[in-house]
Amino acid sequence: MKVETLTGVLFILCCYSLAISAQDSGITIPTKVAPFIEKGKIALALETADLNGDGFADYLLVVETPKADKDEPGDGIRTLLILTADRNDDLKLAARNDKVVYCRTCGGVFGDPFAGVTARRNSFSVDNYGGSNWRWSDSYKFNYSRIDKTWQLVLVAKDSFMATDPEKTAKTKIITPKKFGKINIARFDPDKIR
Repeated sequence: MKVETLTGVLFILCCYSLAISAQDSGITIPTKVAPFIEKGKIALALETADLNGDGFADYLLVVETPKADKDEPGDGIRTLLILTADRNDDLKLAARNDKVVYCRTCGGVFGDPFAGVTARRNSFSVDNYGGSNWRWSDSYKFNYSRIDKTWQLVLVAKDSFMATDPEKTAKTKIITPKKFGKINIARFDPDKIR
């Protein structure tokens, strides 16, 4: 067997094993996405859309370090990765954020607050939900800026209600860039948006 052929076979097997290990979360991970999942992490969410408007399918990926058991300490930080494709269908890491997807223990009594991500052309949103008797949800929407070549926060929606009487206690707060200015996804920190 030629060295080039053997190298090719080893590369395919390596990528395949990365894809299989990333699937421990039950999400099917394309082979080209698997190398972006660091060793010891699993995929929590994966969505695809043309996130930067260039006509190629990109990926929105959320990863975390899984807990060995339910009593394991740690905050369960999640990382949002934006992977963009080029004309050759090669992916690159375009942006990342460790705060927009809340940690697994950040939901209060309600538990894990991660409610999902949504990807659309030139846009994506991240949703978190938690609380106890007083429930809350935080939704963050980002749009792609062709000028700055990144995704910028364009809308924050904060909802809350008392679980025992949601109709009378429901509140919604919408915050726009007029209030918080220009914030790129890489620098976004939800604690600074109040």
